[in-house]
Amino acid sequence: MPQFADFEQARAWLAQHPAVRGIDLLLPDQMGIPRGKRVTTEELAGVHRNGLLLPASMFALDVLGGTIQATGLGFDEGDADRICLPLPGSLAPVPWLGEHVAQMQVAMYEHDRSPFFGDPRHVLEAVLRRFAARHLTPVMAVELEFYLVDRERTAEGHAQPPRQPRSGRREDKTQINSMAELDEYSEVLSAIDAAARAQDLPTGTVLAEYGPGQFEVNLHHVDDALLACDHAIRLKRLIRGVALAHGLEATFMPKPYRDHAGSGAHLHVSLLDDAGRNIFAADDPAGSPALRHAIGGLAATINDTMAVCAPTANSYRRFQPEAYVPLGPSWSVNNRGVAFRVPAGPPDSRRVEHRVAGADANPYLLAAMVLGGMLHGIERQLDPGPLLAGNAYRDSTPTIPLSWPEALTAFERSEFARDCLGERFARLYAQTRRGEMQDFSSYVSALEYAWYLTTT
Repeated sequence: MPQFADFEQARAWLAQHPAVRGIDLLLPDQMGIPRGKRVTTEELAGVHRNGLLLPASMFALDVLGGTIQATGLGFDEGDADRICLPLPGSLAPVPWLGEHVAQMQVAMYEHDRSPFFGDPRHVLEAVLRRFAARHLTPVMAVELEFYLVDRERTAEGHAQPPRQPRSGRREDKTQINSMAELDEYSEVLSAIDAAARAQDLPTGTVLAEYGPGQFEVNLHHVDDALLACDHAIRLKRLIRGVALAHGLEATFMPKPYRDHAGSGAHLHVSLLDDAGRNIFAADDPAGSPALRHAIGGLAATINDTMAVCAPTANSYRRFQPEAYVPLGPSWSVNNRGVAFRVPAGPPDSRRVEHRVAGADANPYLLAAMVLGGMLHGIERQLDPGPLLAGNAYRDSTPTIPLSWPEALTAFERSEFARDCLGERFARLYAQTRRGEMQDFSSYVSALEYAWYLTTT
């Protein structure tokens, strides 16, 4: 049965934060975008007791918030409400909005309090029950890459790097692991760290990544995959909010710049048995047979998962040679060019780093498909193929769907996707993403006018 938040704990928390007047109730949609409602502190007891009513069509929205009617969750059912109930331990301050606002995450349920099929969090819950049945516990950490961009666009409407706070320069070059970049943005990065501490988010170090104004933030491993994804959802909101408070914008758009690196979401996963032992541990740097079988499952299902790993039109612009983005189901040890990396480290730290997804992927759905793929391989003892050495891009031909239509078609035809996510949810996801793709494809861009209006 689902675990619901205890209002007495919320009451105690509010007593410690008497300045709070409003609570943002956050419901991450199909894309992981927080939606919901702000309620007063006086209304919170009723939310715990009776739930917050929100339409189920919240899970049939495109990225712009429009309902995809083909899903049947809009007019076909009168835009009917379900109830949303708070998640335990999710009440937290929102420092970038001041002391009067807090937040709490909710999940959607039917009126009998059974999980609503369209909520991605419940999809991941179902996958985790399969692991529990095998007496296995996933341990997971999420890495997120993002760009800080200027709030002012170029004359062409494009994103541009911000003027650096100290020097006033607008950096346009790659500065991998640049300490100067960290120094320039120390104020906003320190504010991100402070806000994460205030919300008890287990963040690690922030690194300057490859592009100008690009950074990576790591969340620590936890033995609760749902919580790991909750952390990722909250961290993305936090980063965006803190950046705005400092006059910047943060974007998790996978490829905001043509000539600079894209932003990914990497999952680090290991599996514990009932005794708390990592079943991937081995003296061999390539890990145990169970680790190789898990990678075999990821390799076998990579085409099925691309529509979740890369859910938007922009997602596919990341997939370029020698851009540290995989083009096929390759695996290796300590090699960032492959899809499934086994990081270096001591034997008991053996794990898989899944490097395929863009930063726009929904963490719950990504985790569901990654874990589902690993279990698929373990149950069938699948061979991942030879370990790749050296340049993963040398003489390699892309073997994964590298366009939105191709990925969606593979997803719609996938028995694995339906088994992993559930028949109803897989259909809902495909309908929503295809509806957005059709709307996107019908738009005539400025580049098309520039190229074709007077030349054809």
